[in-house]
Amino acid sequence: MNTEVSTNHTQTELIQLLLQLGLGSGGSFAIWRKPKCNTVEMVLDDSTIPSKVTINLEELDPGFIIHPFADQEDKKAYFIKANNYLKIKLDDSFEKDELPEWAKIRLENERLLSPQELKSLFAQQPHTIQGSGKDESQNKKHFMQLVEMGVQAVLDGKMEKVVPARTKHIEIPEDFNLSLTLLSLMKTYPFAFINFFHIPQVGTWIGASPEVLIETKGDIFYTMSLAGTQPAEGDNPLKTAAWTQKEIEEQALVSRYIVSCLKKIRLREYEEHGPKTVVAGNLLHLRSDFRIDMQATGFPQLGSIMLDLLHPTSAVCGMPRKESHEFLQAYEGFDRSFYAGFIGPVNIQDQTSIYVNLRTASLSEKQAILYAGAGVTEDSDPEKEWEETELKCQIIGKFIQNPKV
Repeated sequence: MNTEVSTNHTQTELIQLLLQLGLGSGGSFAIWRKPKCNTVEMVLDDSTIPSKVTINLEELDPGFIIHPFADQEDKKAYFIKANNYLKIKLDDSFEKDELPEWAKIRLENERLLSPQELKSLFAQQPHTIQGSGKDESQNKKHFMQLVEMGVQAVLDGKMEKVVPARTKHIEIPEDFNLSLTLLSLMKTYPFAFINFFHIPQVGTWIGASPEVLIETKGDIFYTMSLAGTQPAEGDNPLKTAAWTQKEIEEQALVSRYIVSCLKKIRLREYEEHGPKTVVAGNLLHLRSDFRIDMQATGFPQLGSIMLDLLHPTSAVCGMPRKESHEFLQAYEGFDRSFYAGFIGPVNIQDQTSIYVNLRTASLSEKQAILYAGAGVTEDSDPEKEWEETELKCQIIGKFIQNPKV
């Protein structure tokens, strides 16, 4: 017989309760925490049949959008409707009374599951399309050859830059604690978009993305160009960072692409700030910020317009987009699935925040597939690009294998 959930909980137990709500529903759900924020949000749709929508952000109901790297034949994205929504502060102590009524009702006669019971509940979910499983996608020799081919294509003038990716398969430990892993990501990466989403018969993913694709709040539109990577080392990595010409040019390419998109729609009134060095987990990147007043410029649907123009960005695909995308399709050797696609809450509390799905992993009962890519230009060194992807895989991988708060 179940005993009622106690009224007072730790942060880990709060995350566990949210995962219980989602996994116990049989439907689709997403849990996230935005950068520089101390609140956890969740949407839950009880339907066991995945929902897909046309990407017209301004007309969508509140929910959470999930789009793969490559366009689907129907040109639609997965969408988790906010039929049930909650937003809770991530305080040291959490009271059950803080939950919205719909969640209280569902948990009324439920006890808090143990981490192993939660793992068992997760294992009962239908896990089918979990990204690629091809061996060559995690093979070092294959990836380094891919980088060499990319360098040659750039030298031959076919592209300015290309971003090959790879996978890394890791075993999920017997004592895997999903709620602790998710909370560990929130604690460790305060400037990342921490997310977990589950769509029945489609997939389960966890991530800590550093990159906003597009954001709209009221009349303000925002995007960023994020590229260039190096390890964050020393006591003050932001002050000691030194960037090579290759990394500076790589980031400038992304900024120029954003400006070219604005020129395509004849939008000239925008603010650009940067580039500046920013921390993302155990890495440093170069970032520039772009802001536009949609009302003043007469572009009320700028979110949808720029989403279509920007995805996939040169930071995850390359430049020019068509040629680099064709190169990846021909030689990369695996299906990226949701990696380097876009995800995020739409029209929730007058705000849409969509992120590039980076620093991410797809989860199944016994295995996690980590994904990472590296920007290749004429100055790229295959061994260094491999090392960069290894560092990126660690951002999520180390918490799946050994979560700590």
